[in-house]
Amino acid sequence: MDIRDILVLVLMAGGVFFFAIGTLGLWRFPDVFSRAHASTKCDTLGCGLILLGLVLRMGISRASLELALIIGFIWITNATAAHLIGKAAYRNDYPMTPGTFKWNFQDKGE
Repeated sequence: MDIRDILVLVLMAGGVFFFAIGTLGLWRFPDVFSRAHASTKCDTLGCGLILLGLVLRMGISRASLELALIIGFIWITNATAAHLIGKAAYRNDYPMTPGTFKWNFQDKGE
């Protein structure tokens, strides 16, 4: 087992760890806003680490370039999806955790 295999193992284990933490946050957090935050942040990092481990394992090739493009696509789409889910829930007055500050968007011209 060389250093590359150890690094791949560490990246894959880190990705699985973040997937597990995101799942735990999805189960445990009280409202849609904190659940979306936990799941998208951890899933983006977990998927990025696993795909980066695959890129490192495969070496420089066309498939590793495609995996790198997938990582970039996931970074963009997960953040955008979380924003849209949160905005839709906020505008439809989805219940928030008590004590959460609610911004009035009508005062800002939206």
